[in-house]
Amino acid sequence: MDTPKEIFLKDYKMPDYYFDTVELNFILGEDKTIVHSKISVYPRIEGTSCPLVLNGSDLKLLSIKVDGRDLKKEDYHLYSRHLTLSSPPGIAFVLEIDTEIQPQNNTSLEGLYKTTGTFCTQCEAEGFRKITFYQDRPDVMARYTCRVEADKSLYPVLLSNGNLIEQGDLEGGRHYVVWVDPFKKPCYLFALVAGQLESRNDTFVTKSGKTVSLRIWTPSHDVPKTAHAMYSLKAAMKWDEEVFGLEYDLDLFNIVAVPDFNMGAMENKSLNIFNSRLVLASPETASDGDYAAILGVIGHEYFHNWTGNRVTCRDWFQLSLKEGLTVFRDQEFSSDLGSRTVKRIADVSRLRNYQFPQDAGPMAHPVRPHSYIKMDNFYTGEIFCFIIISV
Repeated sequence: MDTPKEIFLKDYKMPDYYFDTVELNFILGEDKTIVHSKISVYPRIEGTSCPLVLNGSDLKLLSIKVDGRDLKKEDYHLYSRHLTLSSPPGIAFVLEIDTEIQPQNNTSLEGLYKTTGTFCTQCEAEGFRKITFYQDRPDVMARYTCRVEADKSLYPVLLSNGNLIEQGDLEGGRHYVVWVDPFKKPCYLFALVAGQLESRNDTFVTKSGKTVSLRIWTPSHDVPKTAHAMYSLKAAMKWDEEVFGLEYDLDLFNIVAVPDFNMGAMENKSLNIFNSRLVLASPETASDGDYAAILGVIGHEYFHNWTGNRVTCRDWFQLSLKEGLTVFRDQEFSSDLGSRTVKRIADVSRLRNYQFPQDAGPMAHPVRPHSYIKMDNFYTGEIFCFIIISV
């Protein structure tokens, strides 16, 4: 296995190739999952041909085609972390790749993994490379179509980004869905969930009169505990319209809460995934602090729809821009819906108790790092909290 490479800010270069559309087809299985990707590729400078380097980790390559033609072994090189096409066309072309993955054995909880009977994804910062070979970087943005096929009895709910445009039954007790996200996004915002879930449903009418369907998905026994989360989502949508003039841009917004999600929450376009503790609440067990935390985090991930999703990072060295700005927005949201003074005291207390000790210790780092080996190491309080110092 090759050694992980240190990435430096000073070495940033624009990609040699961009992706226009991405079609993904997932065939979910108990022993293995097959992922077929069909990508419309075009060079940044037409007429030039240089190697196309795709990130990939823990993938089994089954086939690779360019414009429908199977590539020969000498046309590409497969490494433990990359797949390189030696001489792709100097004009736009279609790249098709079939890979095999094993989500049930994916203990990294990055990419597509399976936990307690549910398939789930986490692609920020660099998890998509564990799903298929791809340019796994924020400045490569494309429109996604995602087809998901699975056993209907085991996985009756199949979710991905965007709007649901097609669904149906297949032979052998299987079924499928097709999701289309019409807005370009980087691959770290891709999401897929498949499992036995039930939803709390509601609607929100935007300022332009569009009705948006809202759904919060959980295991069936947790649905009664999602009332406050739904209230928080609708409040966030209304507040973003009134304060920033930002209206939601799709017909459907999904939230999924699962107990084994490896981060607090993730802002995937139109399919936010949360750890259950940041969605579920009941008067019998939840404190005022729990309700306030749910309000703030639901708002934070929704606000990313514009500050982070539609307008995103050039590279991961800009992580603090999308997170810092969205933290400011969720702070203002929580202050407007609660007590501004109490919110300010809580934020400063968090800085003093957690951020200041980190800045004074060996884990201190710049808000914008100069280099990294694994980007996940920079998801610290420094990135999320710095903006409130001057607010």
